Amino acid sequence: MEIKMDLISEDRINSMGSMEKLRFVLEGVKSGNIMVLEGGLTSEEQMSLIELTMTEVDEDFPGIEMSGYPSKKGFLNMRRKARLTVIGPAKIMRTMKKEKGLISAIISAF
Repeated sequence: MEIKMDLISEDRINSMGSMEKLRFVLEGVKSGNIMVLEGGLTSEEQMSLIELTMTEVDEDFPGIEMSGYPSKKGFLNMRRKARLTVIGPAKIMRTMKKEKGLISAIISAF
């Protein structure tokens, strides 16, 4: 089985509305792709993505695994956005570990 990874530029993500962005990510993950978002998602968008995912979980789609690096502290810490977000299907991304400067994922197609 092949595993596809989509590296999405911050420009492309920022050109989408919030719901369009979430649908784009969810459809990619439901297709079996690992989505790496430059610029990432806001914490609100991450929560909305999890909520949206939960409505679509079934026998064929067990959900998502997601990890990201938050932005550096900004003005009053308002609407902090991840600098990088990695999202993939839970059935192939067995483990995600985040350390300073590194996100590790074990991906299994079996």
